[in-house]
Amino acid sequence: MSKGLKVSPLLIAVVLCLGLVVYLYLPKEESQQVRQANATLVKVHRAAEEQFEVIVEALGTGRANESVLITTQTSDIVYKINFDDGDRVKAGQVLLTLIDLEEKARLAALDVDLQEANRQLNRIANLAKNNVASEQLLDEQQAEVNALIAEMNVLKTQMRALEVRAPFDGLLGLRQVSVGALVRPGDAITTLDDLSIIKVDFNIAEVHLPSLAIGQNIRATSIAYPDEIFEGKIVSIGSRVDPATRAIQIRANINNQDFKLRPGMLLQINLQKKMLTTLILPEASLVPVEDKHFVFVVNDAEVTRKQVKIGLRKPGKVQIISGLNEGELVVIEGALKLRDGSKVKILNIDEIEG
Repeated sequence: MSKGLKVSPLLIAVVLCLGLVVYLYLPKEESQQVRQANATLVKVHRAAEEQFEVIVEALGTGRANESVLITTQTSDIVYKINFDDGDRVKAGQVLLTLIDLEEKARLAALDVDLQEANRQLNRIANLAKNNVASEQLLDEQQAEVNALIAEMNVLKTQMRALEVRAPFDGLLGLRQVSVGALVRPGDAITTLDDLSIIKVDFNIAEVHLPSLAIGQNIRATSIAYPDEIFEGKIVSIGSRVDPATRAIQIRANINNQDFKLRPGMLLQINLQKKMLTTLILPEASLVPVEDKHFVFVVNDAEVTRKQVKIGLRKPGKVQIISGLNEGELVVIEGALKLRDGSKVKILNIDEIEG
């Protein structure tokens, strides 16, 4: 029967000593490579103070600067139409004429009567100078002339009522009548809107009232022009807070010389409440745990988890109130793989140091 191999304790001690020597004298480069192979790849952001715009958001509906329904003052037949759908018109421009043949005939007859009355007035005035005609006769003839002039003025006013004119510069809507149609007061002929300025009314919570002022800038966007921002100014602040919603109504004017905005459009309003200079981080750096927020700070290729107190937010950014110092490197990519004390390798170190 063969004897089992016996391992000498001295041999074991020699092997351990050799391993220790190899470890202690292992080249530093190889040691670093081993550590780096186990490091988590991350991207970082250097915490810094930035300008942080505090925005109040609201929804508003666009309205024309001036808007009217074009109609007539009297009932009659449409004689002539002087506009097309969507025309831009000037104040005082004649849009539509009703039949005025009878009025023109009466005006011509009155003009003839006035000429005759003036001729008689001149004749009587000459006779009165020679004491052939009395002053009473002269006054009666003058009264007749004045009466004819007044009657003509009344008739001209009635004729002007048969012309429908634009009350202000603007853009016409769709035509609702045709030549030969009978129109009455209140019947819609078309619409007229002054679109050079768009008014927008919106409501904001009463808590923001102290930060509002006439002339304050607003920015508006529309789903029709998603990449365009329309600048405007507050022109009016409501005198009352709605007791049901605890909101106050605001009106702003937006310059609309290119006529892109139209009445009735839904507008997203951004009102600048104030501008802060504060510590800002990308939202991606936050690691939420229950109702707390943490970030990982890099120091000598190792991370430390820090609890921070956050403030205001806006898309992609968050205000840091406490728990972090300016200039610290905060992990913004790869944080979910980290633990307190984890080794990391920074991928964007050139951007940070540059």
